[in-house]
Amino acid sequence: MTATVPGPWFLEDFAPGQVFTTQGRTVTESDIVSFAATTWDTNEVHTDSVRAAEGRFGERIAHGLLGMSIAMGLVSRLGVFEGSSIALLAVEEWRFLAPIRIGDTVRCQVEILSTRRTNAGDSGVLDRRLTLFGAEEAVVQQGRIPLLVKTKTHPGAPSGSTTR
Repeated sequence: MTATVPGPWFLEDFAPGQVFTTQGRTVTESDIVSFAATTWDTNEVHTDSVRAAEGRFGERIAHGLLGMSIAMGLVSRLGVFEGSSIALLAVEEWRFLAPIRIGDTVRCQVEILSTRRTNAGDSGVLDRRLTLFGAEEAVVQQGRIPLLVKTKTHPGAPSGSTTR
């Protein structure tokens, strides 16, 4: 399912079992070089084509955290969390399962595992499983990233909001 109703979506609009799938994005050499420069992570597996060719993967691969960052960007583009998102709460059980290679097109799937209102009542927690798919639909990364979101009853919520 992709979002068919523009955001913002509030806690009450989500339900366990909902699945959203993002568009694809191709990982480029420039992405890897820029990420290495920004983070100072210049490990040979990412930055040295000769040494990487001799290694386990036979070529340079994307940084694991670059994959996670791209996943978060793709999820943002869905639009369902924009405008109601308050804060990421954690990264849990995240696994790097397969390499992301230069030229791979990745996409992300978000599954809502559970929803719960906070004690204050003006926000809630979405427990979400993110799965990043790479070449040939292989799962390359997966984990849970709970998100604190607004409820429809928060101050400033649009009046007359209805559940989707």
